[in-house]
Amino acid sequence: MSYQREFDKRLRVGLVGVGSHGYRNVLPTMHYLPVEVISICDAKIDLAERTAPEFGVQSCYDSTEAMYREEDLDAVFLCVSPEAHPELACEALNAGLHVWMEKPPAVRASEVETMIDHRGDRVAVVGFKKAFMPATRKVIELLATDEIGPLQGMSAEYSMTIPEDGATVLADRQAPNWLKNGCHPLSLMLAVGGDVAAVTMHRNPEGSGVCVLEFSSGAIGTFNLVSARGKKTVERYGFWGKSHIAIDHDIRVTLQRGIPFEYSKTTNYAPSGTDTGAVVWGPTDTLGTLENKALFTQGFYDEMRHFCDCALEGQSAQLGSLEFALSVMKVYEAGLLSNGRRVDIE
Repeated sequence: MSYQREFDKRLRVGLVGVGSHGYRNVLPTMHYLPVEVISICDAKIDLAERTAPEFGVQSCYDSTEAMYREEDLDAVFLCVSPEAHPELACEALNAGLHVWMEKPPAVRASEVETMIDHRGDRVAVVGFKKAFMPATRKVIELLATDEIGPLQGMSAEYSMTIPEDGATVLADRQAPNWLKNGCHPLSLMLAVGGDVAAVTMHRNPEGSGVCVLEFSSGAIGTFNLVSARGKKTVERYGFWGKSHIAIDHDIRVTLQRGIPFEYSKTTNYAPSGTDTGAVVWGPTDTLGTLENKALFTQGFYDEMRHFCDCALEGQSAQLGSLEFALSVMKVYEAGLLSNGRRVDIE
């Protein structure tokens, strides 16, 4: 682990958008990245100017065009609304810059396709943090083993309501919660399960429901969306191959290895030894270390570090690429249009 001040080679970057999320999460994560923050751009120039001194930034702009013209940048971090991402991303790519952008990348899948057309040889990564977080990477690692994989199915539980008229949402370029936050569990599910062949969404009159994902591998995923009426509820994921794996609260991974068992005869649920039962991974909160901080447990560091490493090394991004983002957006749109019907994904 290195800190910003310790890297010999760093990207010269600009940040677009220093609202609440950019200030709380994106800028603090840069303390651990191989970057030098050269400039900040925000439509509210006074907000940029109040933020800049805190992070040692000298230049502020209210226009990306001016920032790209005046500053010698390698990359830009976009932390704005999904409605604004497509135009800003294409502008930056056309200016020869590598682009990292917050999720969701756009409000329509076709807008991601346009970004791909403008990307050229630049690196572009979308910050789907739940696809990058340590818990997700552990599940992927476990399912890749012969002892546990391959994946047969998965489930997700997330507090969410489903828009009633999906066609209007798409036609009007709306950004409902099904997009802004629904893309989190969807990105996790696609990171683990791979390509999706078909989607079926069932919605009840109150807006709750289930989204069924048919993966190209043959695995089936159920994404359960439940309205919590403004309350913070449990978030949970389950995966099964030859064994069962669970992610609770995004930070606890449990592998159920089972016990020697014979129906009507086994009496001990805790047999001797350490090679049966459950294995649990989770952060420890007794020390002021890094693995228990939200910037690391939630995936912010990993997604942004992957972008920086790819840009510095001249390599194409894998997880979080525009192609991955396009897959997420196609599943999102299919869910909007399903109305209980099976929708095939190209």
